[in-house]
Amino acid sequence: MTLALDRTETVVTQDIPAVAGADLRVPLVTGETIGYANLDHAASAPCLSAVRDAVDEFLPWYASVHRGAGFASQVSTKLYERTRGILREFVDARATDTVVFTRNTTDSFNLLARSLPKGTSVVVFDTEHHAALLPWRGPNVRRIQTPRTRLAAVSAVDSALAGCPEGPRLVVLTGASNVTGELLPIKEIAAVARRHGARIALDAAQLSPHRKISVRELDVDYVAFSGHKLYAPFGAGALIGRADWLRAAQPYLAGGGATKVVTGDAVVWNNGPERHEAGSPNTVGVYALGVACQTLSKQWDEVVEHETVLLERLRKGLAAVPGLTELSLFDAPVDRVGTLSFVLDGFEPGWVAAVLSAEYGIGVRDGAFCAHIATKRLIGEAGATGQQALRVSLGLGTTDEHIDRLLLALRQIVARGARWTYAKVDGRWAPADDPRELPEFLR
Repeated sequence: MTLALDRTETVVTQDIPAVAGADLRVPLVTGETIGYANLDHAASAPCLSAVRDAVDEFLPWYASVHRGAGFASQVSTKLYERTRGILREFVDARATDTVVFTRNTTDSFNLLARSLPKGTSVVVFDTEHHAALLPWRGPNVRRIQTPRTRLAAVSAVDSALAGCPEGPRLVVLTGASNVTGELLPIKEIAAVARRHGARIALDAAQLSPHRKISVRELDVDYVAFSGHKLYAPFGAGALIGRADWLRAAQPYLAGGGATKVVTGDAVVWNNGPERHEAGSPNTVGVYALGVACQTLSKQWDEVVEHETVLLERLRKGLAAVPGLTELSLFDAPVDRVGTLSFVLDGFEPGWVAAVLSAEYGIGVRDGAFCAHIATKRLIGEAGATGQQALRVSLGLGTTDEHIDRLLLALRQIVARGARWTYAKVDGRWAPADDPRELPEFLR
C-alpha cells in the first residue's frame, strides 16, 4: 500500500487558535512532498499565528526596557510590565504573587532552588522531568518512587514529609507527565503538604498548553512554565509564586537591572522581580508569551475538546497495532493531556522515528525524554527491553489525518519494515544517501 500524499486533510472542526506552519510541506526520501504531521508538541510547540502577528507588529517598537527615555522604550517597558499581570491572570495566581521572567521551566526551577531558605527539605518524585528533578541538591532532598496509584502517590508524599527535619519544606510536582501525559493528583498532594507546613512548586510545562490552571484552586505556591511549549517559541518562561523566598535570596544573576545602587564598596539590590532578571531582558519573548496566554485563555473549552477527540482516536488506533505497548504511570485510567509514549516489540525507537520522518513526513520523539528514570522504569514495567521509547504528543496543529497517517505508517512498518535503507549517523538513525534537500535558508 502506498501513502496518499495529496489527499485532502480532514481537520477537526472546533474553532481553535491557528498555528504558524500548519501548511508546511516536507520532502520524503521517495521524492514526494507531504504536509508535515507534527506529533512532537511536547518537545516544542509551533508558534500561534496570533503570536507571530503580534511580534511582527511589535518589532518596529522594540527597544530597551525600564531605563530608556525614548518613546519606543516606554512602549516596550509598558508591554513588558503589563505581561506580568497577564501571566498572573493566566494561572489565576494571588494578587501578591510575584512574576519573574525566565528562559524556560528549567531556568525557573534553578532560580527557585537558589532561593530556598537554608535547610529547606525538598520532596520530589523520581519520575519528574529533569527540569524539576535535578536542581535540588543536598542531604535534605528526598526523591521518592512514583507509586502505581494516585492514592499511593499522595500517601508517599505524606510519609516523606513526615520524615523531614524541622524547617522549611517544599514539594516539587509535575502537573502532567511529559512521558505519559497523565495528570498527577495536584490538589490532593497540596492538601497533604499544607498539613506538614510545606510549600508546593508545580511544573506546568506540559500542563499549561492543555489545561486551564488555577494556583488558588490547586493551592500551590509556585508555578513554572515555558513559552516554547506554550506556542510562543521566543525564548521566555516564567516563575510565578510567593515573593518572600525570592526577595530574601541573593540575585540569580548579578548585573544591571537587578540593582538599585552600586558604589565602590556595596550593592543595593532590587526587591521586586527585577532582582532576578539582570541584564537586558527578552522583551520580545515575554510579549509573545503573554499573547499566547491571552489567546489560549479565550478558547480553553475548544482547545480541550479538540485534543480529547484526537487523543481518543490515537489511543484506540494504537491499541490495534501488533506488538505495541503504551506506557503508563498508573494502573487505573486517569485524566491526561495529549501526550503518550509506547514501545514497539522488535523495533528500535530511533529507527522507527527515522522511518516515520523520512517516508511518511511525521515528526515524533524517540529516546528517554529528559525523564530517564521514568522512561526506563516504565519500559521495564511494560515487560519490554531497552531504555528508550517513542512519544507522540498532540497540539493545536494536529489533525485527524495526522493521526490516521501515523497509525497507517506503524501498521506498515510492523508488516513489512521500511522502504528505504537506514544507518546510524553520529549515534542516530538516518536514511542512507538521504536525497532530501534542506530548505533554502539553510543552504
